[in-house]
Amino acid sequence: MKEEIRKTASDENRSGKHVEIEESAPDGRLETEGAENTGDLSEEANMDWYILKVQSNREDSIKKALERRAHIAGLEKYFGQIIVPTETVTEVKGGRRKTTKIKLYPGYVIVQMEINEDTWYLVRQTPGIGDFAGSGGKPLPLQPHEVEKILALNNAPVEESKSLKIGFNVGDRVKVSEGNFESYEGEVSALDKVSGRVTVMINIFGRSTPVELEYWQIEQI
Repeated sequence: MKEEIRKTASDENRSGKHVEIEESAPDGRLETEGAENTGDLSEEANMDWYILKVQSNREDSIKKALERRAHIAGLEKYFGQIIVPTETVTEVKGGRRKTTKIKLYPGYVIVQMEINEDTWYLVRQTPGIGDFAGSGGKPLPLQPHEVEKILALNNAPVEESKSLKIGFNVGDRVKVSEGNFESYEGEVSALDKVSGRVTVMINIFGRSTPVELEYWQIEQI
């Protein structure tokens, strides 16, 4: 972590795991390193981006629950953006193009926050959240280039999507389900995710022949 939590006191969280915390000031508030202990928490929060492991298929509801709990607890100043990373993709079904957003990392939520005693407990006590992604029991912040990549994909306007969602890879065995080569089987040799065209090597008259098809015209064997 960029700034490790110093061990000046220890506590046990409600799940029984050990957590290192800062020593509390006389009024019960956390001391901030490099600042006078005046009990004033108005200093600007020092936030990083972290990955939270959450229950799959509940990412959006858990995101909203965490935002709501932070608001109720009066800890909004320690939280920035909370996002469910998505990517814009275009699919073709029945010959019609449809552009949607899909989850980049099912089972994970990305949160921008400052970790202190209060925020750590708030996150860990939110239903559906398992733990922070990290090493040795310590939350590991994302690197700036990782954050930039995730935000760029997440914030891309739907209409700018150029990549089609194609459920095949080079080398996959497939069967043609529509068109002139219906029922033929072959192997995927090339993909074009912009146009949605798939090149399949099909055995025709005893010779392996490349045939270009729309990806929705084939199915995986």
